[in-house]
Amino acid sequence: QVQLVESGGGLVQVGGSLRLSCAASGRTFSRNAMGWFRQAPGKEREFVAAISWSATSTRYADSVKGRFTISRDNAKNTVYLQMNNLKPEDTAVYYCAARRTVVVGILISDYDYWGQGTQVTVSS
Repeated sequence: QVQLVESGGGLVQVGGSLRLSCAASGRTFSRNAMGWFRQAPGKEREFVAAISWSATSTRYADSVKGRFTISRDNAKNTVYLQMNNLKPEDTAVYYCAARRTVVVGILISDYDYWGQGTQVTVSS
């Protein structure tokens, strides 16, 4: 079992930046690929970014490429999402997820463990 706790969300103006963190506890963190998803009001949850256990492979949704960066620190059992040049359409609850394999995934069904989410609001 892996427990995930997100932090770092908040209110930011258009063009601003935020860094989300996801602290993991439980079974060995470094063997899990990790991902970030988001869900805006009235919309389905969608993939944002993912990183392999070794951090050698990353994937991004087209909507965030060039603006968001996913990274991880296995020594701290933490995965990060650096979000730059934020837009109103980035407003959502952001969820951290872990999967029981080292390979990145982009589907909700790829992931086995989920955090409770952190709210990101971008004001125009």
